Amino acid sequence: MKYPLIIQNLIDQFSKLPSIGPKSAERLVFHLLYQPQNELHEFSQAIDHLKINVRQCQICFNFSESDPCYICSNPKRNKTIICVVAKPQDMAIIEKTGSFEGVYHILGGNINPLENISPQNIKIKELLIRIKNNGVKEIILALNPDMSGETTSLYLSKLIKQFPDIKITRLARGLPMGADLEYADEITLENALKDRKEL
Repeated sequence: MKYPLIIQNLIDQFSKLPSIGPKSAERLVFHLLYQPQNELHEFSQAIDHLKINVRQCQICFNFSESDPCYICSNPKRNKTIICVVAKPQDMAIIEKTGSFEGVYHILGGNINPLENISPQNIKIKELLIRIKNNGVKEIILALNPDMSGETTSLYLSKLIKQFPDIKITRLARGLPMGADLEYADEITLENALKDRKEL
């Protein structure tokens, strides 16, 4: 079935979003068509304001309404501990725990040769500048335990080791709460054994 051009254009725009295929895009557009005009207006205003009012913090590269962001400008945060994450969503998850009092550095991705993402394409140079200039004592590598995350962690570890006074740590890995040993893979079990804690 051929849709009116204005509907098809919107379907095409939604299809450009990650994880949204043509069928999902179609469902979204028809959902919007059934919404009241005022809700559509609020939706379009939220999209308009996204690029106008959100900027990237020039210290940690988080998205924020201010530069520096609310974390980097908070005097209570420990600026000597930097938690390195791949993307802002990772930072938000750690923040939800309420247990980290340091600051962040968002790389903007991981090294991934298959996707043509090299060290020059992410914020590694900026991290090294922060380390040199800010009296950093610890770098926490909080990258995903997949191939690109491991590659990036190894690359960063080698670079950071040129600063002998800096402690390099990574998030502990192991069994999640409620996990069944029977269904755990070997790598997860190996990490759980390595990261075991004394009771």
